[in-house]
Amino acid sequence: MMRLITHKRSINTAKSTKDTKELPVHRSVLLNELVDALQIRQGDTIVDATAGGGGHDKLACSQLGKSGTLITIDMDTDALIRSKKHLNDLSCKKIFQEGNFRDMQHMINSFGIEHVDGVMFDLGFNSYQIENSGRGFSFRANEPLLMTFKKVPNENDITADSIINSWDEEHIADILYGYGEERFARRIARGIIAARKIKKIERTVELVDIVKSSTPRWYHARRIHPATKTFQALRIAVNDEIETLRKGLREALSILKRGGRLAVISFHSIEDRVVKQFFNGASKDGHGMIITKKPIVPQRDEISRNPRARSAKLRIFESN
Repeated sequence: MMRLITHKRSINTAKSTKDTKELPVHRSVLLNELVDALQIRQGDTIVDATAGGGGHDKLACSQLGKSGTLITIDMDTDALIRSKKHLNDLSCKKIFQEGNFRDMQHMINSFGIEHVDGVMFDLGFNSYQIENSGRGFSFRANEPLLMTFKKVPNENDITADSIINSWDEEHIADILYGYGEERFARRIARGIIAARKIKKIERTVELVDIVKSSTPRWYHARRIHPATKTFQALRIAVNDEIETLRKGLREALSILKRGGRLAVISFHSIEDRVVKQFFNGASKDGHGMIITKKPIVPQRDEISRNPRARSAKLRIFESN
């Protein structure tokens, strides 16, 4: 179910404000590049499909002016609250929508808006989600194995816990290999099955220990943590991220005005492949043109300031 939070509605931010002081600083990746890609003019209507840390929102809103509208979407209510706080002093009209960007067209139409001038996606995790979600996204924290974008999942939602503790070995291995490109997928899946026979796997630290015990020592000494791909794969499976992204891109293209821009930042090869294939297909079908023949990537100085930016790729498409 979607819930609308407008800039006129009061949101209790007392607890979130207190918590925010303890959170890591979030640095928006390719900040200027993403917003510049949309070629924003005062009075435009722009959709941010992923509120995240709010940095792209702030820059976009400042360019829209009083006559422009920014619609911000996220499944995480905390992300919307943070975005609202960041945009509080800016004058553009602001609409905050809790929901999944795969339902973007319905959301936009429900506000009496048929078409927009630009849509931006930042598919990366913000620092708040990684370090302080309490839902098990980080292999460096000791948290329950949920990995849902929803802050409070319902009993019918798939979680990392349900996958790890109830799916069979073959399906777990397929997820780890297909969504994480994990070379030791089958060994890790066997380790999970063996561990859960002894005790239910409930915490992130337990899963990390299983990954380490199921992989060779040299795998632990690399720059990338040995559990990175396993956690990525489970998160993608839990949230049906790949199909959701395909649907979200279709929805975004359907609401763009002629000459409107769709800009997407991806952070791993699977996402980037989906975006590239979608843009290629849309171009061949006559829906517009690809602006970025090669993706825009962060400069060396941005990567040095924010190592999480190193895998980011920005692709841009213009509707006709």
